[in-house]
Amino acid sequence: MNQDIRKIINHTLDAEAKQIERIKETIDQDVLEKIIDRIIKCPGKVIITGCGTSAMAARKIVHSLSVIDIPSVFLNPSDAVHGSLGVVQKDDIVIFISKGGNTDELVSFIDNIRDKKAFIITVSENEGSILAEKCDLFLKVKIEREPDEYDMLATASTLCVIAVFDAICIALMKYTDFSKEKFLLNHPKGAVGERLNRR
Repeated sequence: MNQDIRKIINHTLDAEAKQIERIKETIDQDVLEKIIDRIIKCPGKVIITGCGTSAMAARKIVHSLSVIDIPSVFLNPSDAVHGSLGVVQKDDIVIFISKGGNTDELVSFIDNIRDKKAFIITVSENEGSILAEKCDLFLKVKIEREPDEYDMLATASTLCVIAVFDAICIALMKYTDFSKEKFLLNHPKGAVGERLNRR
């Protein structure tokens, strides 16, 4: 029993590491640069939305952007169509995260965002999807397969999206001259705050 568990654990970790490594070879670096440039020059805020596991990735990305002084919010899809679309303004960037790119809850309001003149980025593995066709900039993040035996549980694919935006955030830190002093203002508590205070 223990050997089987360890085999599954090692297989999962190896598979996820392999997919993140592979993303370096498959990601469109030009699109990444365009996203970074857009965010740097954005006069508004960055709004990120997604459903299910993609929503969890979106929330993590929003947090990382906020830490480095990029005004960011998560837009809950179910709240969006009940009034929260008011948070979206023409100077904003709206990022849709959807593995398949055809999620009903997201497709239902992308036209509203287009009407508001916000800049739309779709992050998906499906360039032929509705969200890909209706966006201004498409970033393809596609893995070979998920680690589970059914290739269904969004694990490696979610980690790859997060890893790509981790890279975007770290690039933004460099090109916005984000300093340790700013870091401390935004993150005064916890182990990070303690380290920054000591310095």
